[in-house]
Amino acid sequence: MLPYQNLHQAEAALGRELTIAEKLWLNYSANKPDYLLHYHNILFLILFYSIAPLPYMFIELSRSKRIDKHKIQSKIKNSFQDMLKCYKDVVQTFIVVVGPLQVSSYPFIKLIGIRTSLSLPSGGEMFWQLLVYFLIEDYTGYWVHRLLHSNGGYEKIHHVHHEYSAPMGFAGPYAHWSEILILGMPAFLGPAVVPGHITTYWLWFVLRQIEAIETHSGYDFSWSPTRFVPFYGGARYHDYHHYVGRHSQSNFASVFTYCDYLYGTDKGYRYHKSIHRKMEETVERNGGHREGSYNSMPAQDFKSE
Repeated sequence: MLPYQNLHQAEAALGRELTIAEKLWLNYSANKPDYLLHYHNILFLILFYSIAPLPYMFIELSRSKRIDKHKIQSKIKNSFQDMLKCYKDVVQTFIVVVGPLQVSSYPFIKLIGIRTSLSLPSGGEMFWQLLVYFLIEDYTGYWVHRLLHSNGGYEKIHHVHHEYSAPMGFAGPYAHWSEILILGMPAFLGPAVVPGHITTYWLWFVLRQIEAIETHSGYDFSWSPTRFVPFYGGARYHDYHHYVGRHSQSNFASVFTYCDYLYGTDKGYRYHKSIHRKMEETVERNGGHREGSYNSMPAQDFKSE
């Protein structure tokens, strides 16, 4: 809770005029205890999970031939009932598992120094902190994901996430309840190492949620702005991991691709991609056109050495 009763007190304490964003934050948070602001995170997760996959849902249900060429596994179509069931299962997990975790983690959030006070972080500060969060989560999440593909990890936990061999937007956080907790640890690690303002903390989990939805969307759009992000995997990259399925030793990365490259766990994907490119070139030479789908091709995967 902010220690200011009004705008005048806040500006006197900071020795300057508040920005528009800081005035809005003062008006919203001044009378709210810190634990209540922390609990907003679960509300944001459910809200953005409910909204962000909707464009992909409408695209999938439209069956538009113009859009369908961007479908990665074009032979597999998800029905509205499939999406609704996935949505309900994920929201139930959020409420039953993630909700209590958010409540119980409040003392830890205070301990590591996530603040609610004024002043608000600058755009540059938020950018660098979010970049650190993504890098830390991506590296640690890579190894956790590989561990989940061990015999015990897959059979007992990770097989639930792989129920969708052709993923869709709503399936991004679809997983066994224990996997939600396990993969939550790398996500919390960044803010623990580099604590910031609670607005940055909120934004981090929202962006991570949206990224997971995009990479599980099942569509690879050439106009996506994420194509300009260096080393970003994207939907096609992660879709291959689901396509291979149970025995996948490729594309464990959650966001960036450098870990798969460094540790040799993208060999199967690179081989598969080269074969797909040759097929495209053959079709084009014959006067046809083929784009998007690779699910008519046999999966090839290689264990890292």
